[in-house]
Amino acid sequence: MTDVNRYLQAATRENTRISYRAAVEHFENQWGGFLPATADSVARYLVDHANTLSVNTLRQRLSGLAAWHIDQGFPDPTKAPHVKKVLKGIVELHPVVQKQAKPIQLEQLTQLVNCFNRLINNGSQPEILQATRDKALLLIGFWRAFRSDELARLCVEHIQADAGKGMEFFVPRSKGDHSRLGRRYKAPALKRLCPVEAYLDWVSAAQLKSGPVFRSINRWGHLSDEALHPASIIGIIKRCSARAEVEEAHLLSSHSLRRGFATWANSQGWDTKSLMEYVGWKEVKSAMRYIDVADPFSEQLRSDGRSRIPRSNDH
Repeated sequence: MTDVNRYLQAATRENTRISYRAAVEHFENQWGGFLPATADSVARYLVDHANTLSVNTLRQRLSGLAAWHIDQGFPDPTKAPHVKKVLKGIVELHPVVQKQAKPIQLEQLTQLVNCFNRLINNGSQPEILQATRDKALLLIGFWRAFRSDELARLCVEHIQADAGKGMEFFVPRSKGDHSRLGRRYKAPALKRLCPVEAYLDWVSAAQLKSGPVFRSINRWGHLSDEALHPASIIGIIKRCSARAEVEEAHLLSSHSLRRGFATWANSQGWDTKSLMEYVGWKEVKSAMRYIDVADPFSEQLRSDGRSRIPRSNDH
């Protein structure tokens, strides 16, 4: 591979390349399309899958087809006006309700940590190691509102942690970091549910000096050299939540940590600007998607202790 090709390949994430290859394969092999494609064939492709694929999946397919044509030096058929119009029509006729992960509440996080502590105190050596890792994973994920890909990218050499004081992370790249400059984050030391203490316990138990912070552990308690895949982190959260008997554990995901922190911060009176700066959101709408705002009617009913709808002059 030449230096030019190496840098070109580095410019696109591996997951994106896999998605693009899948899109081309689906269009060509499963649907029977021909490449290079015409705008008409792309439009027919969209129509044929309007009832079976989500709008987001169709957009991903178009991105993959567009990338193939651009890379091969052909005109991009996905940008044709009637292709865009067909997609717009599909959006109108097949609206999709945005699914949101259930936020992890502070009480549930406590429930999870108590379960981890029981395993750490009474489990086998592999169980102790796994519980120590998962405790650090969830506490850092919650208090830093990290996504699963950010947790997977954490490296020991990019973290400074001082017991009783706090910790600082450097994440070289993440979803919103389009300039690839990286970003620094801080997390506090807390009296309970402390991410700093959990992290120090984990790197000490795993004897980590460098490389990925969070790694897979086999049944014999041996650590992998590779970082956990982001999808594996989602599985860990679901499995740990089910074991701790957290309510509706099957609805939780890595976004549950991010949403849980945002909802907690909002309930503590954080203003939107402070929350955006802490998490790294650049747009207000991004922040608001993660905040579960209390229902004012329910709050009123609870505070009144009787079932009545507040009138407009109620205070």
